[in-house]
Amino acid sequence: MEFRDNEAIYLQIAGYVSENIMLGKWAIGEKVPSVRELAVELQVNPNTVVRAYEFLQQRNVIANKRGIGFFATNNSMENIENYRKERFLKQELPEFFRNIYILNISLEEIGKRYQDFKSENY
Repeated sequence: MEFRDNEAIYLQIAGYVSENIMLGKWAIGEKVPSVRELAVELQVNPNTVVRAYEFLQQRNVIANKRGIGFFATNNSMENIENYRKERFLKQELPEFFRNIYILNISLEEIGKRYQDFKSENY
């Protein structure tokens, strides 16, 4: 995983975990990688993964079963979607609008490219 400079690493890791849950790579109710496993996989300090997992626990995306590990909660999909949607609408969408305004890109072109993206990727 390549980390971006404009966002805290623990938030990027939380996004990575959330995305894996949303894509079904880590099933609802199933164990997610341990702190140590994920730290090794992403080549980060385990404390950074702990911080990401705490962040996700606060949002009820994962839950810790003491002595067993972390599991994706039953309502994790809904909680991830709500958080990511709120974050996108407040932080990323205004920047997107600014760019399409400055670059004089039409909504029709955006719509066409969005449809192309969906057909190519999903």
